[in-house]
Amino acid sequence: MIWLDTHPDVLQWGSEELVIPYRSPIDNKIHRYFPDFFVRKRSPSGKIENVVIEVKPHNQTVPPKAQTKKTKRYLSEVYTWGINSSKWEAASEYCKDRNWKFVVMTEKDLGING
Repeated sequence: MIWLDTHPDVLQWGSEELVIPYRSPIDNKIHRYFPDFFVRKRSPSGKIENVVIEVKPHNQTVPPKAQTKKTKRYLSEVYTWGINSSKWEAASEYCKDRNWKFVVMTEKDLGING
């Protein structure tokens, strides 16, 4: 968040301010998704952009590798991936409808050693 406060191109930002409905693949019901950040910033061309940002560990941003043995850990990874991918699909559509950008960032994007 210090980066958002100090970056010269960031005009304003907020944390978990948006509510985006999504359908869970687990129970097929509509739930509410609160992305981590909403940022209004100036692009390199000078245009004002709205960006919705979700921050996740890298291992939660890729589908789990199929396994023959269905361990608790594997089932948890499948569950997490299912929920996350549904949220991100809904957020992508939400942002597309508003001509905004949706970005998922990881520790790698943020320069944090995991």
